[in-house]
Amino acid sequence: KYYPPDFDPAKIPKLKLPKDRQYVVRLMAPFNMRCKTCGEYIYKGKKFNARKETVQNEVYLGLPIFRFYIKCTRCLAEITFKTDPENTDYTMEHGATRNFQAEKLLEEEEKRMQKEREEEELNNPMKVLENRTKDSKLEMEVLENLQELKELNQRQANVDFEAMLKQYKEYEEEQKRKEQD
Repeated sequence: KYYPPDFDPAKIPKLKLPKDRQYVVRLMAPFNMRCKTCGEYIYKGKKFNARKETVQNEVYLGLPIFRFYIKCTRCLAEITFKTDPENTDYTMEHGATRNFQAEKLLEEEEKRMQKEREEEELNNPMKVLENRTKDSKLEMEVLENLQELKELNQRQANVDFEAMLKQYKEYEEEQKRKEQD
């Protein structure tokens, strides 16, 4: 490229772009979903050309939240979802329903139970003692079961290979004698 000697990059005017400008990006569907208009299943990993915009007035710990607009593959209805950095996931906004996820529900239930237990323990010192004894009993039962399984495996795994080989050699010799006779 040729730059004339009197070229000054500071004189080039800056573009005034709007804050909510949309970009076209290529992305994969982040989860299984079903279109509300036609009922089409859209599977995780399906590629789309999507419009991406930054959500105004929504920030999580300084991270911007993005909204994506995709179109259903069958009926071309618009489906929108946005990022959820708090849960390291995406949230469905409209146009489709997110399919059932057993893992996520199980994790949420575990967290809720743990939180309830911690709250109980903060208020009631006897509950702390009860929970400790329950935990220790459970741990002892698990260790006993594990020990029983180990003993069972040892009993079943006592295979004497030398005796088996000796028996096989005797059987072969007997076969040879029968053939010779």
